[in-house]
Amino acid sequence: MISMRRYLYIAVFFSGMASLAVEFSASRLLGNYFGSSNLVWASIVGLILIYLTAGYFLGGHWADRSPHYSTLFKILCWAGLTTGLVPVVSRPVLRMAANAFDQLQLGVLFGSFTVVMILFVIPVTLMGTASPFAIRLAIEDPSAAGKVSGRIYAISTLGSFIGTFLPVLVLIPNVGTYRTFLIISFILILVALIGLVMAQGIRKSVPYFGMPILIVLLAIFGIPGTDKNSIGQVYEKESAYNYIQVLDQDGYMLLRLNEGQGVHSIYKPGQYNFNGPWERVLTAPFFNDSPYPRSEVENIAILGLAAGTTAVESARVFPNVTIDGYEIDPEIVKVGYQYFGMDLPNLNVVIQDARWGLAHSTQQYDVISVDAYRPPYIPWQMTTVEFFQMVREHLKPNGVMVINVGTAPSDRRLLASLYKTIGEVFPSLYVSDVAGSFNSVIYATNQKTSIQGLMENYQVLNADPSTPDFLLQILAETYAGMQPAPTGGVIFTDDKAPIEQLTNSMVLNFLLSGQVEKLQ
Repeated sequence: MISMRRYLYIAVFFSGMASLAVEFSASRLLGNYFGSSNLVWASIVGLILIYLTAGYFLGGHWADRSPHYSTLFKILCWAGLTTGLVPVVSRPVLRMAANAFDQLQLGVLFGSFTVVMILFVIPVTLMGTASPFAIRLAIEDPSAAGKVSGRIYAISTLGSFIGTFLPVLVLIPNVGTYRTFLIISFILILVALIGLVMAQGIRKSVPYFGMPILIVLLAIFGIPGTDKNSIGQVYEKESAYNYIQVLDQDGYMLLRLNEGQGVHSIYKPGQYNFNGPWERVLTAPFFNDSPYPRSEVENIAILGLAAGTTAVESARVFPNVTIDGYEIDPEIVKVGYQYFGMDLPNLNVVIQDARWGLAHSTQQYDVISVDAYRPPYIPWQMTTVEFFQMVREHLKPNGVMVINVGTAPSDRRLLASLYKTIGEVFPSLYVSDVAGSFNSVIYATNQKTSIQGLMENYQVLNADPSTPDFLLQILAETYAGMQPAPTGGVIFTDDKAPIEQLTNSMVLNFLLSGQVEKLQ
Protein backbone atom coordinates (compact mmCIF):
# COMPACT_ATOMS: atom_id res chain seq x y z
CA MET A 1 0.00 0.00 0.00
CA ILE A 2 1.29 3.45 -0.87
CA SER A 3 2.59 5.48 2.07
CA MET A 4 1.15 8.85 3.08
CA ARG A 5 4.42 10.56 2.21
CA ARG A 6 4.46 9.15 -1.31
CA TYR A 7 0.81 10.01 -1.79
CA LEU A 8 1.65 13.53 -0.66
CA TYR A 9 3.86 13.85 -3.76
CA ILE A 10 0.95 12.68 -5.94
CA ALA A 11 -1.28 15.36 -4.41
CA VAL A 12 1.37 18.02 -5.01
CA PHE A 13 1.65 16.95 -8.66
CA PHE A 14 -2.10 17.27 -9.27
CA SER A 15 -2.29 20.52 -7.34
CA GLY A 16 0.42 21.99 -9.57
CA MET A 17 -1.37 20.67 -12.64
CA ALA A 18 -4.67 22.18 -11.52
CA SER A 19 -3.18 25.61 -10.82
CA LEU A 20 -1.80 26.04 -14.36
CA ALA A 21 -4.82 24.39 -15.95
CA VAL A 22 -7.06 26.89 -14.14
CA GLU A 23 -4.87 29.77 -15.33
CA PHE A 24 -5.08 28.76 -18.98
CA SER A 25 -8.78 27.94 -18.68
CA ALA A 26 -9.33 31.35 -17.10
CA SER A 27 -7.72 32.98 -20.12
CA ARG A 28 -10.18 31.19 -22.40
CA LEU A 29 -13.16 31.81 -20.11
CA LEU A 30 -12.43 35.54 -20.15
CA GLY A 31 -11.06 35.65 -23.70
CA ASN A 32 -14.41 34.52 -25.07
CA TYR A 33 -15.91 37.74 -23.73
CA PHE A 34 -13.09 40.26 -23.29
CA GLY A 35 -10.68 39.20 -26.01
CA SER A 36 -7.18 37.75 -25.82
CA SER A 37 -5.02 40.84 -26.09
CA ASN A 38 -1.82 40.95 -24.07
CA LEU A 39 -3.56 43.40 -21.72
CA VAL A 40 -6.14 40.75 -20.84
CA TRP A 41 -3.46 38.08 -20.57
CA ALA A 42 -1.30 40.30 -18.32
CA SER A 43 -4.28 40.95 -16.04
CA ILE A 44 -5.08 37.25 -15.74
CA VAL A 45 -1.51 36.08 -15.20
CA GLY A 46 -0.72 38.94 -12.81
CA LEU A 47 -3.76 38.38 -10.61
CA ILE A 48 -3.31 34.59 -10.60
CA LEU A 49 0.27 35.09 -9.42
CA ILE A 50 -0.93 37.39 -6.64
CA TYR A 51 -3.46 34.77 -5.53
CA LEU A 52 -0.76 32.08 -5.55
CA THR A 53 1.54 34.36 -3.56
CA ALA A 54 -1.18 34.79 -0.95
CA GLY A 55 -1.58 31.01 -0.92
CA TYR A 56 2.12 30.47 -0.27
CA PHE A 57 2.03 32.77 2.76
CA LEU A 58 -1.24 31.31 4.02
CA GLY A 59 -0.07 27.74 3.47
CA GLY A 60 3.09 28.22 5.50
CA HIS A 61 1.23 29.67 8.49
CA TRP A 62 -1.58 27.12 8.20
CA ALA A 63 0.84 24.19 8.10
CA ASP A 64 2.61 25.36 11.25
CA ARG A 65 -0.68 25.67 13.11
CA SER A 66 -2.18 22.37 11.88
CA PRO A 67 0.58 20.10 10.49
CA HIS A 68 -1.74 17.25 9.56
CA TYR A 69 -2.27 15.41 6.28
CA SER A 70 -6.02 15.63 6.74
CA THR A 71 -5.86 19.43 6.89
CA LEU A 72 -4.02 19.66 3.57
CA PHE A 73 -6.41 17.28 1.82
CA LYS A 74 -9.42 19.19 3.13
CA ILE A 75 -7.94 22.39 1.71
CA LEU A 76 -7.47 20.72 -1.67
CA CYS A 77 -11.06 19.41 -1.61
CA TRP A 78 -12.33 22.96 -1.17
CA ALA A 79 -9.93 24.21 -3.84
CA GLY A 80 -11.37 21.65 -6.24
CA LEU A 81 -14.98 22.43 -5.40
CA THR A 82 -14.59 26.21 -5.77
CA THR A 83 -12.78 25.65 -9.07
CA GLY A 84 -15.82 23.82 -10.40
CA LEU A 85 -18.15 26.58 -9.22
CA VAL A 86 -16.27 29.36 -11.05
CA PRO A 87 -17.88 28.85 -14.50
CA VAL A 88 -21.29 28.25 -12.90
CA VAL A 89 -21.27 31.48 -10.91
CA SER A 90 -19.58 33.52 -13.62
CA ARG A 91 -21.82 32.54 -16.52
CA PRO A 92 -24.61 35.09 -15.91
CA VAL A 93 -21.98 37.78 -15.37
CA LEU A 94 -20.23 36.86 -18.60
CA ARG A 95 -23.49 36.86 -20.55
CA MET A 96 -24.02 40.39 -19.28
CA ALA A 97 -20.48 41.21 -20.42
CA ALA A 98 -21.21 39.85 -23.91
CA ASN A 99 -24.20 42.16 -24.23
CA ALA A 100 -22.13 45.05 -22.88
CA PHE A 101 -19.48 44.40 -25.54
CA ASP A 102 -22.14 44.52 -28.24
CA GLN A 103 -23.22 47.92 -26.93
CA LEU A 104 -19.71 49.13 -25.96
CA GLN A 105 -20.75 49.72 -22.34
CA LEU A 106 -17.27 50.10 -20.86
CA GLY A 107 -18.35 50.42 -17.23
CA VAL A 108 -20.23 47.12 -17.35
CA LEU A 109 -17.29 45.46 -19.12
CA PHE A 110 -14.69 46.49 -16.55
CA GLY A 111 -17.06 45.60 -13.73
CA SER A 112 -17.75 42.16 -15.20
CA PHE A 113 -14.06 41.45 -15.67
CA THR A 114 -13.37 42.42 -12.06
CA VAL A 115 -16.19 40.27 -10.70
CA VAL A 116 -15.04 37.19 -12.61
CA MET A 117 -11.41 37.61 -11.58
CA ILE A 118 -12.49 37.89 -7.95
CA LEU A 119 -14.10 34.45 -8.28
CA PHE A 120 -10.62 32.94 -8.74
CA VAL A 121 -9.36 34.24 -5.39
CA ILE A 122 -10.52 31.28 -3.32
CA PRO A 123 -9.57 28.27 -5.52
CA VAL A 124 -6.19 29.62 -6.66
CA THR A 125 -5.21 30.83 -3.19
CA LEU A 126 -6.10 27.44 -1.72
CA MET A 127 -4.04 25.68 -4.43
CA GLY A 128 -1.13 27.94 -3.54
CA THR A 129 -1.10 26.53 0.00
CA ALA A 130 -0.23 23.03 -1.23
CA SER A 131 3.54 23.31 -1.76
CA PRO A 132 4.52 24.99 1.54
CA PHE A 133 2.06 22.76 3.40
CA ALA A 134 3.52 19.64 1.76
CA ILE A 135 7.07 20.72 2.60
CA ARG A 136 6.10 21.13 6.27
CA LEU A 137 4.59 17.63 6.31
CA ALA A 138 7.35 15.92 4.34
CA ILE A 139 10.35 17.19 6.29
CA GLU A 140 11.22 14.68 8.99
CA ASP A 141 14.96 15.29 9.10
CA PRO A 142 16.04 18.98 9.07
CA SER A 143 19.29 18.01 7.35
CA ALA A 144 17.25 16.89 4.32
CA ALA A 145 15.06 20.01 4.17
CA GLY A 146 16.66 21.29 0.96
CA LYS A 147 16.33 17.96 -0.83
CA VAL A 148 12.70 17.54 0.20
CA SER A 149 11.80 21.11 -0.75
CA GLY A 150 13.47 20.73 -4.13
CA ARG A 151 11.67 17.46 -4.80
CA ILE A 152 8.26 18.92 -3.95
CA TYR A 153 8.75 22.03 -6.09
CA ALA A 154 10.04 19.86 -8.95
CA ILE A 155 6.99 17.58 -8.76
CA SER A 156 4.65 20.57 -8.54
CA THR A 157 6.31 22.21 -11.54
CA LEU A 158 6.07 18.99 -13.54
CA GLY A 159 2.35 18.95 -12.79
CA SER A 160 2.14 22.58 -13.90
CA PHE A 161 3.80 21.59 -17.19
CA ILE A 162 1.03 19.05 -17.83
CA GLY A 163 -1.57 21.58 -16.76
CA THR A 164 -0.29 24.02 -19.38
CA PHE A 165 -1.19 21.76 -22.29
CA LEU A 166 -4.12 19.72 -20.95
CA PRO A 167 -6.86 22.37 -21.26
CA VAL A 168 -5.60 24.01 -24.46
CA LEU A 169 -4.87 20.93 -26.55
CA VAL A 170 -7.25 18.35 -25.13
CA LEU A 171 -10.09 19.54 -22.93
CA ILE A 172 -11.33 22.89 -24.25
CA PRO A 173 -11.53 21.87 -27.95
CA ASN A 174 -13.39 18.67 -27.04
CA VAL A 175 -15.63 19.53 -24.08
CA GLY A 176 -15.58 23.34 -23.89
CA THR A 177 -14.40 25.74 -21.20
CA TYR A 178 -17.32 25.09 -18.83
CA ARG A 179 -16.71 21.34 -18.55
CA THR A 180 -12.94 21.81 -18.60
CA PHE A 181 -13.25 23.58 -15.25
CA LEU A 182 -15.45 20.76 -13.99
CA ILE A 183 -12.98 18.08 -15.07
CA ILE A 184 -10.10 19.90 -13.37
CA SER A 185 -12.29 20.29 -10.31
CA PHE A 186 -13.26 16.62 -10.24
CA ILE A 187 -9.66 15.41 -10.61
CA LEU A 188 -8.42 17.62 -7.78
CA ILE A 189 -11.32 16.67 -5.47
CA LEU A 190 -10.84 12.96 -6.22
CA VAL A 191 -7.10 13.08 -5.48
CA ALA A 192 -7.69 15.06 -2.29
CA LEU A 193 -10.57 12.80 -1.19
CA ILE A 194 -8.47 9.66 -1.56
CA GLY A 195 -5.76 11.26 0.55
CA LEU A 196 -8.30 12.37 3.12
CA VAL A 197 -9.65 8.83 3.48
CA MET A 198 -6.09 7.55 3.86
CA ALA A 199 -5.37 10.15 6.52
CA GLN A 200 -8.52 9.98 8.70
CA GLY A 201 -10.64 7.09 7.47
CA ILE A 202 -13.90 6.83 5.53
CA ARG A 203 -16.28 7.75 8.37
CA LYS A 204 -14.73 11.15 9.07
CA SER A 205 -14.42 11.85 5.35
CA VAL A 206 -18.09 11.21 4.48
CA PRO A 207 -19.08 14.92 4.66
CA TYR A 208 -16.77 15.55 1.67
CA PHE A 209 -18.24 12.80 -0.53
CA GLY A 210 -20.90 15.14 -1.83
CA MET A 211 -18.31 17.36 -3.55
CA PRO A 212 -17.47 15.06 -6.50
CA ILE A 213 -21.15 14.11 -6.81
CA LEU A 214 -22.08 17.80 -7.20
CA ILE A 215 -19.42 18.28 -9.87
CA VAL A 216 -20.63 15.23 -11.79
CA LEU A 217 -24.21 16.54 -11.69
CA LEU A 218 -23.07 19.93 -12.98
CA ALA A 219 -21.17 18.18 -15.79
CA ILE A 220 -24.15 16.00 -16.77
CA PHE A 221 -26.90 18.57 -16.62
CA GLY A 222 -24.86 21.74 -17.04
CA ILE A 223 -26.49 25.13 -17.30
CA PRO A 224 -29.17 25.45 -19.96
CA GLY A 225 -28.58 27.76 -22.86
CA THR A 226 -25.58 28.84 -24.88
CA ASP A 227 -22.45 30.64 -23.68
CA LYS A 228 -23.74 33.81 -25.31
CA ASN A 229 -27.27 34.87 -26.11
CA SER A 230 -26.58 37.21 -29.02
CA ILE A 231 -29.50 38.02 -31.30
CA GLY A 232 -29.64 35.62 -34.25
CA GLN A 233 -27.05 33.17 -32.92
CA VAL A 234 -27.16 29.89 -34.84
CA TYR A 235 -23.85 28.32 -33.89
CA GLU A 236 -21.12 28.49 -31.26
CA LYS A 237 -18.07 26.37 -30.58
CA GLU A 238 -14.73 26.59 -28.85
CA SER A 239 -11.65 25.52 -30.75
CA ALA A 240 -8.04 25.35 -29.64
CA TYR A 241 -7.65 28.91 -30.97
CA ASN A 242 -10.99 30.75 -30.71
CA TYR A 243 -14.50 30.99 -29.42
CA ILE A 244 -16.46 30.84 -32.70
CA GLN A 245 -19.91 32.35 -33.11
CA VAL A 246 -22.16 32.46 -36.19
CA LEU A 247 -25.09 34.89 -36.32
CA ASP A 248 -27.96 35.07 -38.79
CA GLN A 249 -29.06 38.69 -39.07
CA ASP A 250 -31.70 39.40 -41.70
CA GLY A 251 -30.37 36.63 -43.93
CA TYR A 252 -26.71 37.63 -43.57
CA MET A 253 -24.43 35.07 -41.94
CA LEU A 254 -21.82 36.75 -39.73
CA LEU A 255 -18.70 35.17 -38.24
CA ARG A 256 -17.57 36.58 -34.91
CA LEU A 257 -14.67 35.38 -32.79
CA ASN A 258 -13.89 35.57 -29.09
CA GLU A 259 -15.30 38.77 -27.58
CA GLY A 260 -17.30 39.41 -30.75
CA GLN A 261 -16.03 42.82 -31.79
CA GLY A 262 -15.77 42.92 -35.55
CA VAL A 263 -17.15 40.66 -38.28
CA HIS A 264 -14.53 38.30 -39.69
CA SER A 265 -16.63 36.90 -42.53
CA ILE A 266 -20.03 37.63 -44.01
CA TYR A 267 -22.18 35.72 -46.47
CA LYS A 268 -25.49 36.02 -48.25
CA PRO A 269 -26.22 33.89 -51.33
CA GLY A 270 -25.99 35.91 -54.52
CA GLN A 271 -24.46 38.99 -52.89
CA TYR A 272 -20.81 39.90 -53.39
CA ASN A 273 -20.37 43.44 -52.09
CA PHE A 274 -20.83 43.97 -48.36
CA ASN A 275 -19.18 47.42 -48.24
CA GLY A 276 -16.34 46.06 -46.15
CA PRO A 277 -12.64 45.29 -46.53
CA TRP A 278 -13.11 41.79 -47.98
CA GLU A 279 -13.99 42.89 -51.51
CA ARG A 280 -11.24 45.51 -51.66
CA VAL A 281 -8.91 42.61 -52.48
CA LEU A 282 -10.62 42.43 -55.87
CA THR A 283 -9.19 45.83 -56.76
CA ALA A 284 -5.56 44.78 -56.28
CA PRO A 285 -4.56 43.51 -59.76
CA PHE A 286 -6.04 46.57 -61.47
CA PHE A 287 -3.36 48.87 -60.09
CA ASN A 288 -1.20 47.44 -62.88
CA ASP A 289 -0.99 49.13 -66.27
CA SER A 290 -4.10 48.91 -68.43
CA PRO A 291 -5.47 46.84 -69.97
CA TYR A 292 -5.39 44.10 -67.33
CA PRO A 293 -8.02 41.44 -68.14
CA ARG A 294 -9.71 39.59 -65.29
CA SER A 295 -8.70 36.33 -66.93
CA GLU A 296 -5.01 37.05 -66.22
CA VAL A 297 -5.55 36.62 -62.47
CA GLU A 298 -4.76 32.94 -62.05
CA ASN A 299 -3.49 32.57 -58.49
CA ILE A 300 -4.53 34.31 -55.27
CA ALA A 301 -3.30 33.64 -51.74
CA ILE A 302 -5.42 34.74 -48.79
CA LEU A 303 -3.46 34.87 -45.52
CA GLY A 304 -6.28 34.80 -43.00
CA LEU A 305 -9.01 32.97 -44.88
CA ALA A 306 -11.53 32.93 -41.98
CA ALA A 307 -14.85 31.65 -43.39
CA GLY A 308 -14.01 32.59 -46.97
CA THR A 309 -15.78 35.86 -47.85
CA THR A 310 -12.90 37.11 -50.02
CA ALA A 311 -12.51 33.67 -51.61
CA VAL A 312 -16.18 33.54 -52.62
CA GLU A 313 -15.98 37.04 -54.11
CA SER A 314 -12.71 36.33 -55.93
CA ALA A 315 -14.11 33.14 -57.49
CA ARG A 316 -17.00 35.19 -58.87
CA VAL A 317 -14.79 37.93 -60.41
CA PHE A 318 -11.80 36.03 -61.80
CA PRO A 319 -12.86 33.15 -64.09
CA ASN A 320 -9.50 31.35 -64.20
CA VAL A 321 -8.41 31.78 -60.60
CA THR A 322 -7.12 29.19 -58.13
CA ILE A 323 -7.18 30.34 -54.52
CA ASP A 324 -4.94 29.19 -51.68
CA GLY A 325 -6.55 30.13 -48.37
CA TYR A 326 -4.34 29.98 -45.28
CA GLU A 327 -6.22 29.57 -41.99
CA ILE A 328 -4.75 28.29 -38.75
CA ASP A 329 -8.04 27.26 -37.12
CA PRO A 330 -9.63 24.16 -38.69
CA GLU A 331 -12.90 24.75 -36.85
CA ILE A 332 -13.35 28.08 -38.61
CA VAL A 333 -12.81 26.28 -41.91
CA LYS A 334 -15.62 23.85 -41.01
CA VAL A 335 -17.89 26.81 -40.27
CA GLY A 336 -16.99 28.31 -43.64
CA TYR A 337 -18.13 25.19 -45.45
CA GLN A 338 -21.30 24.86 -43.40
CA TYR A 339 -22.57 28.45 -43.26
CA PHE A 340 -20.59 30.67 -45.66
CA GLY A 341 -20.69 28.98 -49.07
CA MET A 342 -16.98 28.17 -49.00
CA ASP A 343 -17.32 24.87 -50.88
CA LEU A 344 -15.60 26.26 -53.98
CA PRO A 345 -13.96 23.88 -56.48
CA ASN A 346 -11.07 26.30 -57.04
CA LEU A 347 -10.31 26.90 -53.34
CA ASN A 348 -7.40 25.07 -51.71
CA VAL A 349 -7.53 25.43 -47.93
CA VAL A 350 -4.18 25.30 -46.14
CA ILE A 351 -4.57 24.83 -42.38
CA GLN A 352 -1.32 26.37 -41.20
CA ASP A 353 0.14 29.51 -39.74
CA ALA A 354 0.08 31.92 -42.67
CA ARG A 355 3.70 33.07 -42.55
CA TRP A 356 5.08 29.56 -42.16
CA GLY A 357 2.74 28.21 -44.84
CA LEU A 358 3.59 30.87 -47.40
CA ALA A 359 7.31 30.57 -46.68
CA HIS A 360 7.17 26.86 -47.52
CA SER A 361 5.03 27.28 -50.61
CA THR A 362 6.56 26.99 -54.09
CA GLN A 363 3.67 28.89 -55.64
CA GLN A 364 3.78 32.42 -57.03
CA TYR A 365 0.66 34.56 -56.98
CA ASP A 366 -0.97 37.41 -58.83
CA VAL A 367 -2.46 38.67 -55.57
CA ILE A 368 -1.55 38.01 -51.94
CA SER A 369 -4.12 39.25 -49.43
CA VAL A 370 -2.96 39.70 -45.83
CA ASP A 371 -6.12 39.80 -43.74
CA ALA A 372 -4.91 38.75 -40.30
CA TYR A 373 -4.81 42.21 -38.72
CA ARG A 374 -7.39 43.50 -36.27
CA PRO A 375 -6.14 45.65 -33.38
CA PRO A 376 -5.27 44.60 -30.78
CA TYR A 377 -4.84 41.13 -32.34
CA ILE A 378 -2.06 41.53 -34.85
CA PRO A 379 0.48 38.75 -35.36
CA TRP A 380 3.70 40.75 -35.16
CA GLN A 381 5.52 38.22 -37.35
CA MET A 382 3.31 39.34 -40.25
CA THR A 383 4.25 43.02 -39.96
CA THR A 384 7.98 43.03 -40.54
CA VAL A 385 10.34 43.87 -43.37
CA GLU A 386 11.42 40.24 -43.52
CA PHE A 387 7.81 39.08 -43.85
CA PHE A 388 7.05 41.51 -46.67
CA GLN A 389 10.26 40.48 -48.45
CA MET A 390 9.03 36.90 -48.31
CA VAL A 391 5.61 37.97 -49.62
CA ARG A 392 7.21 39.81 -52.54
CA GLU A 393 9.26 36.73 -53.42
CA HIS A 394 5.97 34.83 -53.80
CA LEU A 395 4.43 37.38 -56.15
CA LYS A 396 4.59 37.26 -59.93
CA PRO A 397 6.34 40.20 -61.66
CA ASN A 398 3.02 42.08 -61.88
CA GLY A 399 1.71 40.77 -58.56
CA VAL A 400 0.11 42.93 -55.89
CA MET A 401 -0.05 42.58 -52.11
CA VAL A 402 -3.12 43.95 -50.32
CA ILE A 403 -3.44 44.40 -46.56
CA ASN A 404 -6.46 45.29 -44.45
CA VAL A 405 -5.33 47.51 -41.56
CA GLY A 406 -7.45 48.57 -38.61
CA THR A 407 -7.19 52.17 -37.42
CA ALA A 408 -8.76 54.29 -34.71
CA PRO A 409 -10.43 57.68 -35.12
CA SER A 410 -7.71 60.31 -35.47
CA ASP A 411 -5.03 57.69 -34.82
CA ARG A 412 -3.35 56.24 -37.91
CA ARG A 413 -0.01 55.34 -36.33
CA LEU A 414 -0.34 51.65 -37.13
CA LEU A 415 -1.18 52.45 -40.74
CA ALA A 416 1.78 54.84 -40.97
CA SER A 417 4.19 52.27 -39.52
CA LEU A 418 3.04 49.50 -41.84
CA TYR A 419 3.17 51.83 -44.83
CA LYS A 420 6.73 52.80 -43.93
CA THR A 421 7.74 49.16 -43.37
CA ILE A 422 6.19 47.96 -46.63
CA GLY A 423 7.85 50.88 -48.43
CA GLU A 424 11.20 49.34 -47.58
CA VAL A 425 10.29 46.41 -49.85
CA PHE A 426 7.78 47.43 -52.53
CA PRO A 427 8.24 50.17 -55.16
CA SER A 428 4.66 51.54 -55.25
CA LEU A 429 2.13 51.82 -52.42
CA TYR A 430 -1.46 53.09 -52.23
CA VAL A 431 -3.86 53.63 -49.33
CA SER A 432 -7.66 53.56 -49.59
CA ASP A 433 -10.05 54.01 -46.65
CA VAL A 434 -13.15 51.85 -46.37
CA ALA A 435 -16.06 54.25 -45.87
CA GLY A 436 -18.08 53.80 -42.69
CA SER A 437 -15.44 51.72 -40.94
CA PHE A 438 -12.11 51.90 -39.13
CA ASN A 439 -10.43 49.99 -41.96
CA SER A 440 -7.80 51.17 -44.40
CA VAL A 441 -6.38 49.05 -47.19
CA ILE A 442 -2.75 49.20 -48.36
CA TYR A 443 -1.91 48.06 -51.88
CA ALA A 444 1.72 47.33 -52.76
CA THR A 445 2.68 46.50 -56.35
CA ASN A 446 5.65 44.39 -57.33
CA GLN A 447 6.59 46.81 -60.09
CA LYS A 448 6.48 50.57 -60.37
CA THR A 449 2.89 51.67 -61.06
CA SER A 450 0.70 54.76 -60.87
CA ILE A 451 -2.89 55.49 -59.91
CA GLN A 452 -3.54 56.10 -63.59
CA GLY A 453 -3.54 52.33 -64.09
CA LEU A 454 -6.53 51.91 -61.77
CA MET A 455 -8.48 54.63 -63.56
CA GLU A 456 -7.76 53.22 -67.02
CA ASN A 457 -8.57 49.66 -65.99
CA TYR A 458 -11.89 50.88 -64.63
CA GLN A 459 -12.72 52.41 -68.00
CA VAL A 460 -11.81 49.21 -69.86
CA LEU A 461 -13.83 47.04 -67.47
CA ASN A 462 -16.76 49.43 -67.61
CA ALA A 463 -16.86 49.03 -71.40
CA ASP A 464 -16.94 45.24 -71.09
CA PRO A 465 -20.53 43.99 -70.63
CA SER A 466 -19.31 40.80 -68.93
CA THR A 467 -17.83 42.74 -66.00
CA PRO A 468 -19.87 42.19 -62.83
CA ASP A 469 -21.55 45.39 -61.69
CA PHE A 470 -20.36 44.97 -58.12
CA LEU A 471 -16.73 44.90 -59.29
CA LEU A 472 -17.15 48.30 -60.93
CA GLN A 473 -18.72 49.58 -57.74
CA ILE A 474 -15.81 48.30 -55.66
CA LEU A 475 -13.25 49.87 -58.00
CA ALA A 476 -15.07 53.19 -57.75
CA GLU A 477 -15.22 52.95 -53.94
CA THR A 478 -11.51 52.15 -53.81
CA TYR A 479 -10.65 55.17 -55.93
CA ALA A 480 -12.98 57.42 -53.92
CA GLY A 481 -11.29 56.32 -50.70
CA MET A 482 -7.73 57.00 -51.87
CA GLN A 483 -5.65 58.81 -49.24
CA PRO A 484 -2.31 60.60 -49.30
CA ALA A 485 0.70 58.64 -48.13
CA PRO A 486 0.77 58.63 -44.31
CA THR A 487 3.75 60.23 -42.63
CA GLY A 488 5.76 59.18 -39.61
CA GLY A 489 5.69 55.65 -38.28
CA VAL A 490 8.43 53.18 -37.45
CA ILE A 491 9.90 50.30 -39.42
CA PHE A 492 9.05 46.85 -38.03
CA THR A 493 11.64 44.08 -38.25
CA ASP A 494 11.84 40.51 -36.99
CA ASP A 495 14.21 41.82 -34.33
CA LYS A 496 12.03 44.72 -33.20
CA ALA A 497 8.31 45.05 -33.88
CA PRO A 498 6.58 46.87 -30.99
CA ILE A 499 3.11 46.00 -32.28
CA GLU A 500 1.52 45.34 -28.88
CA GLN A 501 2.78 48.63 -27.46
CA LEU A 502 1.36 50.54 -30.42
CA THR A 503 -2.01 48.78 -30.60
CA ASN A 504 -2.54 48.90 -26.83
CA SER A 505 -1.93 52.63 -26.93
CA MET A 506 -4.41 53.03 -29.80
CA VAL A 507 -7.10 51.05 -28.00
CA LEU A 508 -6.64 52.79 -24.65
CA ASN A 509 -6.60 56.24 -26.22
CA PHE A 510 -9.81 55.38 -28.06
CA LEU A 511 -11.52 54.10 -24.92
CA LEU A 512 -10.49 57.15 -22.91
CA SER A 513 -11.31 59.65 -25.63
CA GLY A 514 -15.07 59.54 -25.10
CA GLN A 515 -15.61 58.60 -28.73
CA VAL A 516 -16.98 55.18 -27.75
CA GLU A 517 -20.15 56.80 -26.47
CA LYS A 518 -20.56 58.67 -29.75
CA LEU A 519 -20.67 55.36 -31.64
CA GLN A 520 -23.61 54.02 -29.64
